[in-house]
Amino acid sequence: MTTPSPGVSGSLVLDAEALYRELLRGVRSMLTPTTRLAGIASGGAWLAERLQKDLGLEGPAGVLSSVMHRDDFAQRGLSASAQTALPFDVNGADVLVLDDVLYTGRTIRAVLNELFDYGRPASVRLAVLVDRGGRELPVQADFAAARVALPAAQSLALARDDSGIFQFQVKEA
Repeated sequence: MTTPSPGVSGSLVLDAEALYRELLRGVRSMLTPTTRLAGIASGGAWLAERLQKDLGLEGPAGVLSSVMHRDDFAQRGLSASAQTALPFDVNGADVLVLDDVLYTGRTIRAVLNELFDYGRPASVRLAVLVDRGGRELPVQADFAAARVALPAAQSLALARDDSGIFQFQVKEA
C-alpha cells in the first residue's frame, strides 16, 4: 500500500480510499454490541462519521477534541478544530477511538484525558488509518490499516473532498 510515485524518487504515495476499506474491515471485526465510535477532530472524526454510516450503526459518531488537554497548549493556543461531542453515555461503553495518523502519541494522551472528563468507559481501543511510528509516549493502535516510516521533517495529513473521498497529503514540516 506504500509505493513510490512514478518519477519522484523516494516519494510516498498512500491510497487513502484503499486504506479506508482496510480500516472498515478491521473496525467491523472489533465491534461489540456496546461499541461506540469517537473520532479525533478532524481526520479521525471524518473517519468515524463515514464508518458509522458504512457499518449501519445508529445515531451519529462521537467527536473528540484534544485542544484543552494538549501538553503544547502554550505554544499552539486554541485551534479552530471541532469541539468534543459525545452523543452517547461514556460510562460503561466500549469506546473505539479513531484517528487518521498516529505519530508521537501525544494527541491520543490528550484525547483520553478529554474522554474521561465525560465518564468512565468499560474499555477504550484505538484504530488508525496510518501508524507512522515515532512514538514519544507508550501508545499503540489496536488496529492500523498501514504502517509507514516518514522522516520527522515530513507530516502526513488526511484531506477530504466535497464528495467525502479521502486523500493523503505529505508535507515538509
